[in-house]
Formats: sequence, structure tokens, C-alpha cells
Amino acid sequence: MLLNVHASVTSSHDEVQQARVDLAAAYRLIHRLGLDDSIYTHISVRLPGRDDRFLINPYGMRFEEVTASNLVTVDVDGKVIDDPLGLGINPAGFTIHSAVHAARHDVFCVLHTHTVAGVAVACQKDGLQPLNQWSMQFTDRIAYHDFEGIALDLSERERLVADLGEKFVLILRNHGLLTCGRSVGEAFKLMHNMERSCRAQLALQSSGVEIVRPSLAVAQHTAGQYERGYAKIEIEGQPDSEWAAFKRMLERTDPDFVR
Repeated sequence: MLLNVHASVTSSHDEVQQARVDLAAAYRLIHRLGLDDSIYTHISVRLPGRDDRFLINPYGMRFEEVTASNLVTVDVDGKVIDDPLGLGINPAGFTIHSAVHAARHDVFCVLHTHTVAGVAVACQKDGLQPLNQWSMQFTDRIAYHDFEGIALDLSERERLVADLGEKFVLILRNHGLLTCGRSVGEAFKLMHNMERSCRAQLALQSSGVEIVRPSLAVAQHTAGQYERGYAKIEIEGQPDSEWAAFKRMLERTDPDFVR
């Protein structure tokens, strides 16, 4: 069931601006890595200081066109608060992202993709399998949500968040992938590794060779190692060197994302 949300203390201008810049960076990176889907799919961040509002892309803009200043502010009830370009938002995007932001206040960023590899694995009965170092990090940490059609029915939100539970990764069956993060960097890195895991699984399955399957104990151990690594950044406050490196790449290739 969706939780009631209330505005918290107002955050500083710097916090809001950093959230905008990081969200714009995630859009550009998803495009640069070839994980976007025309004008569809979406990434959102909870507006700092407000549990009832989030930022998302203007509908109709390609991901390489998203900047820190043209993001749309919307509340969890669907009211558009600020829309610099007047383009509105993707209704399906609102359904999915409002569901998570309303129910999971520990989640700052929600990232959703429709990649060929992600959709292909989402169509497999067994979903993502712990076959390599990338995918083993998700052992016992993936939730699944059955396909109900294009996400336009707001009643689906309760079922979606019920399936997600307390996890940070959701495979939308026959649809795509979704990751959550306590920061934009965490959501992006989880998606980057999910995507590579899906590609590796499909490559291995198509090769026809005998598969070496690590033991469940090894897979669970590996997942714990990854989890502790994320916690050092998200809980202990250690620098996120990988996210910083990705943003430096954008400063060279897409310097206008901060605009």
C-alpha cells in the first residue's frame, strides 16, 4: 500500500542543484552507453527536502537533450509543479516513479530502461541468473513484477511497490529493468551492472557451450561483498570514485549537461 507523504525541511539551493546535475548526468550516460529507448523510459530523483516531489525528464526530449535546468518537478499525486519547456511528463513514467518515491523514502533515484538485453532477460522464466561476477552481486536481491500492459493504470502502483518490497532492483517481466539508489550514482551503477549481466547471460546462452555454475554459497558471498562496497559509499560517506569518473567523461563529451 502506498504510504502517505509529507514535505520535510526545505533543503539548500546547492543540494537541489546537485540533484539536478546528477540526474542530468544519468540521462546523458544512459544515452552515451546506448541504454535509452527513443523518448521513452525515465530516471527520477526525489527533490531534496521534499518527500512528496520528484524530478523527471520532459516528455518528448531525447536523453542527450536533458539538462539540469529543463527537468520537470512533479508531485506524487501527478501535479506538475515546474515544467520549464511545457512538455509535460510521460504518464507511464509517472505511474512507475511516483509509486516508488511515495513508498520508499530510502530511495533517492529510480532508473528504468528498455534495453534489448534487459527486455530479453525479463522475458525469461528464470530471470537473471548468478553466472558471473557482475550478476552474482544481485543474488537474492532482485524482485519481479508481472507485466500488466503499459503502465498507465495508477492502481498498478500498489502491486509494483509490493513486489519491489525493500529491494533495490526490480525486473519488470516482459518489459525491462528498474534500479533504485540512495544516490543517483548508486542507481546508475546498479543499472550498468544489470545491463552487463543481461548481455553476458544472453551471450553465454547463445554460445551453446556447457555452463559453469558457481555455488549458491559463492554467489551469496559475492553479493555480500558488493553490498558492503555500496554501503561504504552510501552509508559511511566514502567518495564514489566510479560515479565521479563517469561524470568526468561527460564533462569532456557532453559539457552542457550541467546547464
